[in-house]
Amino acid sequence: MEKLIAQIKQGKVWPFPGGIHPPGQKTISNSQAIARLPLPDKLVVPLKQHIGANGQLIVEKGQQVLKGQALTKPVANWSVPIHAPTSGTITDICQMPSAHPSALPELCVIIEPDGQDSWCALAPVTTPSQLSHEQLIDIIHDRGIAGMGGAGFPTYIKADSRKAIEYFIVNAVECEPYITADDVLMREHAAGIIAGIEIMQQLLTPTLTIVGIEDNKPEAIAAMQAAAEYNDKIIIQTVPTVYPSGGEKQLIKLLTNKEVPSGGIPADIGVLVQNVGTLFAVHQAVYEGKPLIERVITVTGNTIHNPGNVWALLGTEIKHLLDCQGFSPVPQQRVVMGGPMMGFTLPTVRIGVVKTTNCILAPDHDELAEPGPEKACIRCSACADACPASLLPQQLQWFAKSKEYDKLKEHNLFDCIECGACAYVCPSEIPLVQYYRVAKVEIKEQQAEQVKAERAKERFELRKQRLEREQEARQNRHKRKPAAEKSADEKQKIADALARVKNKPAKDDDKSAVAAAIARAKAKKQNQEATLEPDNSDVALERAARKEQARKYKEQKSASNTAADPDDKKSAVAAAIARAKAKKAAASEDESDNTTATPTDDKKAAVAAAIARAKAKKAAQAEPAASVENDNSESEVATASPTDDKKAAVAAAIARAKAKKAAQAEPAASVENDNSESEVATASPADDKKAAVTAARAKAKKAAQAEPAASVENDNSKSEVATASPADDKKAAVAAAIARAKAKKAAKAEQAASVENDNSESEITTASPADDKKAAVAAAIARAKAKKAAQAASVENDNSESEVTTASPADDKKAAVAAAIARAKAKKAAQAEQAASEENDDAENETSATAINEAEIAEDKPEQTAQDKKKAAVAAAIARAKAKKLQQEGSDK
Repeated sequence: MEKLIAQIKQGKVWPFPGGIHPPGQKTISNSQAIARLPLPDKLVVPLKQHIGANGQLIVEKGQQVLKGQALTKPVANWSVPIHAPTSGTITDICQMPSAHPSALPELCVIIEPDGQDSWCALAPVTTPSQLSHEQLIDIIHDRGIAGMGGAGFPTYIKADSRKAIEYFIVNAVECEPYITADDVLMREHAAGIIAGIEIMQQLLTPTLTIVGIEDNKPEAIAAMQAAAEYNDKIIIQTVPTVYPSGGEKQLIKLLTNKEVPSGGIPADIGVLVQNVGTLFAVHQAVYEGKPLIERVITVTGNTIHNPGNVWALLGTEIKHLLDCQGFSPVPQQRVVMGGPMMGFTLPTVRIGVVKTTNCILAPDHDELAEPGPEKACIRCSACADACPASLLPQQLQWFAKSKEYDKLKEHNLFDCIECGACAYVCPSEIPLVQYYRVAKVEIKEQQAEQVKAERAKERFELRKQRLEREQEARQNRHKRKPAAEKSADEKQKIADALARVKNKPAKDDDKSAVAAAIARAKAKKQNQEATLEPDNSDVALERAARKEQARKYKEQKSASNTAADPDDKKSAVAAAIARAKAKKAAASEDESDNTTATPTDDKKAAVAAAIARAKAKKAAQAEPAASVENDNSESEVATASPTDDKKAAVAAAIARAKAKKAAQAEPAASVENDNSESEVATASPADDKKAAVTAARAKAKKAAQAEPAASVENDNSKSEVATASPADDKKAAVAAAIARAKAKKAAKAEQAASVENDNSESEITTASPADDKKAAVAAAIARAKAKKAAQAASVENDNSESEVTTASPADDKKAAVAAAIARAKAKKAAQAEQAASEENDDAENETSATAINEAEIAEDKPEQTAQDKKKAAVAAAIARAKAKKLQQEGSDK
């Protein structure tokens, strides 16, 4: 260290890498003394003129202030107050453009000077050596002193360094072209600067103080040497004129041969640097009690008629400075705050000067030409050669354009001092510094977001841990705490007590008490075993009596339910009539009872008999839940007398059709025995064989095929034998056949008939031979159509509804044709049924009265030829075979 100090005192300097030599242009403004400007019309004083937080505003709009009066007070770290540059009135507190390349608005205090320039009360210190360290720091802080070299770092922070400072360096190089503010300040106020240096020496106690000045400022060097000749700890050192030798790190390298580590500060290597303008402000703050309200600013450029340096109040608008120095703007005039290398173009001249403003440059187009369009990099490496921080500007620019922030950090972007040397030497006119500035801002924003995210994550984790602790506490709240482990002494005491109990002799009284207790327990057990069960004999007798009474009641009931069978047919008929009347009364039918008509010679008697039978059937079938009846109990025999009138036959057929339709419309017919509802209608012989034969065959087949699911009935009950009188007219036969076909079709609509017994459905129809071939053909066609109709019809009872009516023979063939049509329609309805119920084997043979009638017809006509009889027999056999086949198919289904 002593060797280094010796080298420094000998005037040795160490060069730094890079650097350029732009034209100085300093003689334009350093030939004149510092001038005083008249008060401006208004002052725009920003609240933030330094690095750090804003102070808290302590004045308000319309308030009268004095020169040097504080407008804000510091409320946070790195915060310094600002003061009123002159006396006047606060006209407004609002947002105004800032002294920044972005010109973003910031809060400013607008003061209208009153012209008096009246100072507030000051507190100067004549002997600062008698003040303590804290007192001096407070004075510097309260007077609002901040770095005036360009960064604006609060001075009280540097002056209160906790690290040992070996070398205190005063930056008086002022290397940037056009700027001469520090030069003329050293010329005119060298003593004040030395006084400020001594105050800092008192605070920092450095080993050596070095004042670095470029060799192009001989007058300033002479003035400073003269002012510091009595202090042997202050060395005035001359450095070569190289840009940017005024950079903090570069100046440390020049004067001490020490390098500040990347990302570090000079205090890390025991060095502290201050600007000469800041030290002069410290002198004024301590010795004169003045706050920092003005500074020296260089106003220069080819458009300025009186270039020079002036004392400018903080907050003075740039326009006021230019006007006072004789500004003659040119088209597209540029006004730069700072020097040509590190300064920035102002968006407006209505911006107030701040503590870091050291130069206002107003060049013309020849003096400072506009930069041309950016071209592609030619990789000449001129930027890398000129960089004083030994960086790689070309790579940094690539990474900045592609926003690769991690690589920018790896290449030490923040070591760049933004001197502009790389952009100055770039032949492609790439604005490298602008890329670096934007990248630095974006990286800082990203880092701030990361810090916020980390803090949020930390808060989340802490909250999660707290919730887990609370949950665990809630779960363990009701748990029993484990017993504390007993000490050795307690265990020994317990063991001793147990030993004493075991070794204690038993007494006689204890033995006798135990024996007595055991005896009592045994006696009690014996008494419990000897206890008898309760006597239940009375209950058993009562139960037996109840059972005997129930048995007798059952015997009496069974005896009362035993009924004797009727001996004769009359009693069965009477019982059937009684049951029919009872069913009729239950159904609320106001109709007449069953009537057995005597044979009469009048047609009215026949009609009345048919109507009576229809009503009896309707009453019997209207009961939804009729009981099962005996076999021969409900047969009704109605024998009608033959009549000579065709009207009686027609009326009887119509009555039967209506009765059947009414009976089958009931959805739930009662279950009856097998043979209880078969009706055998024996018609009188007719004159014409054809009509009788075809009608008989049709009715037999229809009755056999159309009833797939009739109700269970008794065998011989409910048979009705209706003997109609023969008719002489063919119209009566046709009408009767049509009526029967309609009745059968309505009967087939029944959907839920019960299963019939075995022998109830067989019908055997024996047709007499026909004399005419046409009658046989018509009969075959009628049978085919009847089968088709039977399959489409609904379920009907087989033997309950079949009527075999032999109409009177007709003299004309038309009667036979009509009968055939009727039979065809009936068969079609019967064959429509596809789900016939199971039928027994012998249920398909039923002998109708039609066969008897046809036999009578055959006897009446013996004159038929053998050939005609043979044809009729063949046709009848075919009809019977088809009827049986159809019945079997229905039974199988």
